Amino acid sequence: MRAQLEAEGDDDDEDSEPSSSDADMDSDDADKDETVDEAVARAKKVAASMASSRAAAGGSATAATGAIEAAMKELDMEHYDDSGDDDADVINRVLGTSGKARLEYAEGEPDPYLQLGDDDSEIEDFTLRPSDLIILSAKNEDDVSNLEVWVYEEADGGGEANLYVHHEVLLPAFPLCLAWMDCDPRGDTGRLNLVAVGTLEPAIEIWDLDVVDSVEPLTTLGGVDASGAEAAAAAAEGGAAGDKKKKKKKKKAKAKLLPGSHEDSVLGLSWNREFRNVLASGSADCTVKIWDLVKGVCEHTLKCHTDKVQAVAWNPAESPVLLTGSFDRSVCLADARTPQGDPARWKVTADVEALCWNPHDPTCFLVSSEDGVVAQYDARKGKGSAALFRLSAHDKPTCTLSFCPAVRGLLATGSTDKKVKLWDVSNNTPQMVCAQDLNTGAVFSASFCADAPHLLAAGGAGGEVVVWDVRAHAAVAAKFPAFAATLPTGPPAAADDD
Repeated sequence: MRAQLEAEGDDDDEDSEPSSSDADMDSDDADKDETVDEAVARAKKVAASMASSRAAAGGSATAATGAIEAAMKELDMEHYDDSGDDDADVINRVLGTSGKARLEYAEGEPDPYLQLGDDDSEIEDFTLRPSDLIILSAKNEDDVSNLEVWVYEEADGGGEANLYVHHEVLLPAFPLCLAWMDCDPRGDTGRLNLVAVGTLEPAIEIWDLDVVDSVEPLTTLGGVDASGAEAAAAAAEGGAAGDKKKKKKKKKAKAKLLPGSHEDSVLGLSWNREFRNVLASGSADCTVKIWDLVKGVCEHTLKCHTDKVQAVAWNPAESPVLLTGSFDRSVCLADARTPQGDPARWKVTADVEALCWNPHDPTCFLVSSEDGVVAQYDARKGKGSAALFRLSAHDKPTCTLSFCPAVRGLLATGSTDKKVKLWDVSNNTPQMVCAQDLNTGAVFSASFCADAPHLLAAGGAGGEVVVWDVRAHAAVAAKFPAFAATLPTGPPAAADDD
């Protein structure tokens, strides 16, 4: 406002030089102790003085005085501290809104400038429905490890199935195995949606899948002792500073692990569905550990193998019975009630790749090995007993095994030969039903869905998840006509490019 006043005065008298009156006005404005009334009186006095000193100029002084008085009247300095009803109009004029935007919105009226503006389709995809099927996968791409939560929507009313990533979790290390669970490690009786993740590190992380954009796990079993690691790092730094003259550096101290922790990578996990607070893990340190999720401690350590433990699996009928498989080319059957006992042992033809129990005959278990062979054993026959059958399922390592929960004897195998094969192993006389290339590259994992047993999810070196409705294959429909009562059409559902 002051700048505006000075500009108007210059327009009236362009040839005049700055006078002492202008300086007086500047000093008066700078003096904070003067009141508004005193400032107005001084301005009028200066105007009168200017008028008398410029009488010879003829009319110009009168014009200048009139301009100053008009400006002072417009400013209304005498009522400067009073608030008027036209404040909003003045603000709108200054901001240039011209009434198109409001500083306040009526109650219940949304502010368009504060809305996120999410697309309706994005909100719909993010909302989970009871009919949605959840698939978990872990991947590493460009040295970045992620846990991905996929959603599969079955085809409805002649439409197409839909498969997409709902959200993902950034992992701190290369993932090797997953095990879904619902036991709250905080001790609450409610059921959660959790996953245990084994990585190249000795720790087992438990993540809450219902928390989007989580930055840390719900809890961690074992791993590096953070407090001890910080102390060791500080000690090492201090020792290096005081020993600069030595040419050879001491070997870096190994990080201290928490009591009961694995000492190497975690290769296999299995959650006990009966005793929901129990988790089993197999490690490259050649041990098997049984964890109490609520206590967060290792209850038992089994040392029944002499090489890396690749796979572990709890029996679906006898919950304390645990099956373990190792690179020492053996399978052991342990009882958690007698962890120090001598477990039953079976020798296999190569390093163990995968294990599974037969859900339709829970005393029998299957073992797949690096040479592609799949063998089934009956635990009732005792340790070292012969296999009920043995088949060369693939020419390369058979990495995964899964029984269909709805059809007795329907077995799926996956291999690094990029094939998923379906077998009928009922009556211990295995017959191949069909083979399918799901375009996933080398197949690392394949599993039937418990809630929709006609669906098989698979993942591999291609980095994508594929869902196959096995009823779509004519050979499956011919072999199991009741299972394939409604034969869908179309290729296997794969993830959208976007």
